[in-house]
Amino acid sequence: MGAVERSREALPARGAWEYASSIEGRDIVSLEERYGLFIGGRQVTPRSRSWFTTFSPSTEEPLAEVAQAGAKDVALAVDAAREAFVPWSAWRPAERAKVLFRIARILQERARELAVAESLDGGKPIKESRDVDLPLAAAHFFYYAGWADKLEYAFPGRRPRPLGVAAQIVPWNFPLLMLAWKIAPALACGNTVVLKPAETTPLTALLFADVCRQAEVPPGVVNILTGDGSTGAHLVRNEGIAKVAFTGSTEVGKAIQRELAGRDIPLTLELGGKAANIVFDDSALDQAVEGIVNGIYFNQGHVCCAGSRLLVQESIHDQLVRKLKRRMATLRVGDPLDKNTDVGAINSKAQLDRITELVQSGTEEGAEIYQPPCRLPEKGWWFAPTVFTNVAQSHRIAQEEIFGPVLSVLTFRTPDEAVEKANNTMYGLSAGVWTEKGSRILWMADRLRAGVVWGNTFNRFDPASPFGGYKESGFGREGGRHGLEAYLRFE
Repeated sequence: MGAVERSREALPARGAWEYASSIEGRDIVSLEERYGLFIGGRQVTPRSRSWFTTFSPSTEEPLAEVAQAGAKDVALAVDAAREAFVPWSAWRPAERAKVLFRIARILQERARELAVAESLDGGKPIKESRDVDLPLAAAHFFYYAGWADKLEYAFPGRRPRPLGVAAQIVPWNFPLLMLAWKIAPALACGNTVVLKPAETTPLTALLFADVCRQAEVPPGVVNILTGDGSTGAHLVRNEGIAKVAFTGSTEVGKAIQRELAGRDIPLTLELGGKAANIVFDDSALDQAVEGIVNGIYFNQGHVCCAGSRLLVQESIHDQLVRKLKRRMATLRVGDPLDKNTDVGAINSKAQLDRITELVQSGTEEGAEIYQPPCRLPEKGWWFAPTVFTNVAQSHRIAQEEIFGPVLSVLTFRTPDEAVEKANNTMYGLSAGVWTEKGSRILWMADRLRAGVVWGNTFNRFDPASPFGGYKESGFGREGGRHGLEAYLRFE
């Protein structure tokens, strides 16, 4: 038998190719059994004497006990931040920049550890934590370290001054990255912070407390309070804060805005979205399909700017949907720590229930559902990548934020119709346009009511580029020079 014949004989049957598991080791992360609150540069026992457990969404196993901060704990953290603000704001800006630079370098050095912790606690694939979240988190600290001693050049003719204590509340979809988006500009401007991570994903924020210790951040400059929504409410109500930055649901954002009414406290809100990904008939379809998949199935669709509405020019609808379904069949759903995984676990049972309920409403309202054949793990919270066709604009799946791996496909005939349908939402966070004509991208971007418009790509972020929304997607910008202004007052 010849060598060629032997090699052919060793090949698997057609369609039988499978990826060998490539599991990232968990032993690089050393989790404590119980975490207190990080106040005044050290871990303290909560005065509330209350704790809760954080679970791995992929296995439902308990990972650690975490403190539930009460009103007295919040007051203690704000007092520590107010006390630290006086010396910290008086530091030479170049010295503050060194602290941010050290944080960035330590994030890089501990990137593998933090990426594993993020995937364990949040359920996202390790390749996303490793290749997106951690590099971007470090990049934000590097970027704002560069601005720390150049604020007067950023705002010529004005005298920038720090605000005081910034109360910051971050969501569970990008715990460490959202932390970086908020803490880096606040510290660069000379503020101190009290940050509350999401109840379901507190671990990387608590590990970041150790990063602050390593970076020799002065005690009280960064304080981290874990807890549920009541902790965030206590923080927003505290009279000692001078700024609130919130990323999360539109409903909670409205509640925070009502609470702050009349208090003269600057507020930044980055809320929900229902982004339109618009594909014209002259676009490179294979490239567009990759952008569509990245736009909605990245991080299981747990992305505020996810391209959850696909607007396809009518003449290419059937061809594009065929290509999309073929590509969806190759997505691998499973263990977030497997480097081959494309779609990880849903963050919580509550979120899985919401996704399931909205998908059920889509089928009941007459949309056609497609889910590629895939075997979901028996333990944990999982949902298969889903696409709906024959969707009407009145359907709930076309109007409400699902925050899961669910795509709704609609059609359009003209650019004007595409703009009208894309803007037919209460949200206005992001959009994508796919076409070979640069002039058409600019024409569309000028008319789309979205804070970010991507051209022939999707879900691309850079620390130098501002991000934020219109309408019920919030107000204010994070990132870039615009992100500094939210943490400054001017004399």
